[in-house]
Amino acid sequence: MKTLVFIALALGTSTYLAAQEGTITIEQDPNIEKLVSVYNTVNSKAEYYQIQVGFGSYQKAQNLKSKIDVDFPGWYSKIEFQEPTYRVRLGKFRDKLEAERKFQEVRKKYPNAMLLKPENTSK
Repeated sequence: MKTLVFIALALGTSTYLAAQEGTITIEQDPNIEKLVSVYNTVNSKAEYYQIQVGFGSYQKAQNLKSKIDVDFPGWYSKIEFQEPTYRVRLGKFRDKLEAERKFQEVRKKYPNAMLLKPENTSK
């Protein structure tokens, strides 16, 4: 008898849980789109310190970037092509102090790494 009651209760509960549906409506201020646009414009023009970890052929750059992504998870990394080689760059640091601290950390694992200054301050 207990088994029959349990089965009836389980079927009734599962039917109730599966039947729940709803609609979500999000209302946001139209100025948020403008703010996001301004934010993206400002950040696209911002200059950052970066750490160049290495360079070479595309295959070598891909392998190096894979290692970097494992060694420094969560850090921004990318491969850039500057004729004639591909360069692997790490980080987007706004101030020099933070960049130098991270650079010292990277140099322990990659001794040939170089700290690159933003173009407008390297003149």
